[in-house]
Amino acid sequence: MGQTVWIARHGIRLDFVNPAWLKTAERFYDSPLSVDGFKQAQALGRYLKGKEVVHIFCSPFLRTVQTAHCIAEILDLQVKVESGLSEFLFPLWLPPGAEEFSIEKLAVLFPRIDQKYTSFVRAKYPEITLQQIRERAGNTADNLVKHFSETILIVGHEASVVGAVQGLVNQVPSLNASKLCCLFKVVQSDLEWNLENHDYTPNPEGDSSHLPLTYYRNHLKRRLQTIWD
Repeated sequence: MGQTVWIARHGIRLDFVNPAWLKTAERFYDSPLSVDGFKQAQALGRYLKGKEVVHIFCSPFLRTVQTAHCIAEILDLQVKVESGLSEFLFPLWLPPGAEEFSIEKLAVLFPRIDQKYTSFVRAKYPEITLQQIRERAGNTADNLVKHFSETILIVGHEASVVGAVQGLVNQVPSLNASKLCCLFKVVQSDLEWNLENHDYTPNPEGDSSHLPLTYYRNHLKRRLQTIWD
């Protein structure tokens, strides 16, 4: 059995639950987690306990750092912030400079961040097509496994999660990472990477069986309340 790579999407975003947050947010494009998002991250951390994860890598966006940091607290690990795992830098969604971050400022809020780590890939604004972000995330995942041979966890966004998996598993043309805090397991065997525990459909879906259904029910309930209010 070769190396194992776990690839997860971040938890539920605050702006998904409370759109009013956007009206006063300084960085409207960089939503933190909601209460249920933190609970999802903790549930994912408990699931990964005992899975021998040695390194955690995440996108520099707040929701991914928070997700990774929650998991790191449970696994007693550091968090390596990797620019190459950033959100899709699409101009209609994000402003110029959205990819920039200060590792020192993040480390003040999240003490488990490894300030000595340097990103292998730098996300560059703008990105016009999904193919660009998937190639960027795929190159990032490829660099990570070349430099870290142990079991690792990657925490990203829907597009960068798909790209990271596709960067390792060449025979997966399409993936579904739409569920928040979903998880993919990729394992190396005989120099080849394979996607494990998937449903063998044309669009393999990220696993969310580690998450109690109540988190999604609460999320939907709160979202509906904001629409009705």
